[in-house]
Parts: sequence; structure tokens; C-alpha cells
Amino acid sequence: MFVYTLEDVEAAGRFRVLRGGLIRSARYLTAADSMGFSLHLNVSRSLPPGELWYKNHWEANYVFAGEAQITDLTSGETVPVRAGEAYQVGPKDRHTFAVEGEASHISVFSPALTGDEVHDEDGAYAGNGPVPANDGRMFVRSAEELRREGGEMVVANGSVRTIRMITAADEVGFSLCDAHLDAGAAADLWYKHHREANFVLSGSGKVEDLNTGETWALAPNTLYCVGPEDRHRVTAVSDLHLLSVFCPPLRGDEQHDADGALAAS
Repeated sequence: MFVYTLEDVEAAGRFRVLRGGLIRSARYLTAADSMGFSLHLNVSRSLPPGELWYKNHWEANYVFAGEAQITDLTSGETVPVRAGEAYQVGPKDRHTFAVEGEASHISVFSPALTGDEVHDEDGAYAGNGPVPANDGRMFVRSAEELRREGGEMVVANGSVRTIRMITAADEVGFSLCDAHLDAGAAADLWYKHHREANFVLSGSGKVEDLNTGETWALAPNTLYCVGPEDRHRVTAVSDLHLLSVFCPPLRGDEQHDADGALAAS
């Protein structure tokens, strides 16, 4: 089990300033962390459209502040992506990304990036592993719309409300969940069959390693990661909003068992 704060990422030299200072990117997880995906926090300000084409990767982006505009360069359609929405792009998706004002989003890549890549003239990153193969195209999903449609589940023996926004059916190599714990809630968890990264979007709490007793405070921009050896307890001091990424990906209908585990994917 390990925990990274934004200060840890900066101290490790995994902080990048891009597009002439218009994007600030904190590379929280890279291929070296062996989670099965990489994860970045990106803050963009007044960003004109920039062309991207991830020929060698799948990328999910969860916007949690502000609004971005995505244009599919195949269809010409422009779609706003607002806070609480995720969009997925892959090898078939030439697109542009733009921001008016300021927006913050989490990016998840499969295969995992080393963290030092730069975009080539097509807006791609060099390949660094096998790409999950499927015929999918880019999409946008809203946590609020999924909630209205009955897509929110109560899991972890009643302690967590989650919306599984990207699942194994999307065939991108990971799943992505929007999770909430109400103030005072606590969950004992043990992901025997998965690796999971949890980025704190808002609220406060703590996570305890139940093997060692070590405890870390949770606050916005903190990331904690667990795997098959990590029995742990997460407790919400105030209402806690997390973005959770699993590898292998979840089907989306799993419930935790008595040990706090999810069935193998």
C-alpha cells in the first residue's frame, strides 16, 4: 500500500508544465508503479483546441472542476464535458481538447505511461505495450445521468455509494468508479484480486493499513493505492468523494464479500 500527495509528486520530479504553461500535469502513477495503468492530475487554463490521437493507448478523463470541449475530428461533433462527467478515447479517435476558463481532470492511460512521453506531430504518445483491442469509439458518460438511471450501487457492506462509469465491457484495460462515503462512514476492504487507485476529489478522511497499523490522512489531491496484500480501512471524516480505478477492470455489478473483497475479474 502506498500514498502520494501532490507535494510527493512534485518532489519526485513527476510534475510537468505543458503548452506554454496552460497545462499543469502531475504524474501520480506511471508504469514504474506497476498498477496496470497510469494516472495524472491535469489543470488547464484558457486552452485553445489542441489535436490529439492516442493511436497506442486508451485514455479515460474524468472532469471534476470546470468544463472542457471535445471535438471528434471524424464526425466533426463538439461535446462539452462538465464536472462529474468522463470521456473515453482510443486508437480510432482523432480529437481536440479545449478549455475556456479553468478545468481540472484526471487522466488514466492503458497501457501505463512512463511519465516522460511527449506528443508527436499527430498528438500521439509512442507505444509502450500491448493495447487492449476492441472496436470502440469515443464516448462521454455523466455520473449524474447514470445515477438518475439507477446506476448507483451501495457497496462495501453499506458504507460506499458508487457509480461504475467504465467497466470491463468497455475493454480498455481498467475500470473507473465515482465513489462517495458520507461523513462518519468506514469500510474494511481487501482487494485480493485487484489493484485499486483512489484519488481524493473532495472531503477528508483517513486510510489505515490493517496489517501494519500505519495511518494516512486523506485530503483533496491525495492518492492511495492498494493491492492483494493490503487489508485496509477507509474512514470519512467529512463527506468523501473519490475516483477509483481498478485493474483488472470490474464487470460493474460486484458486491464486496465478508472480507471486503470483490470477486476476481
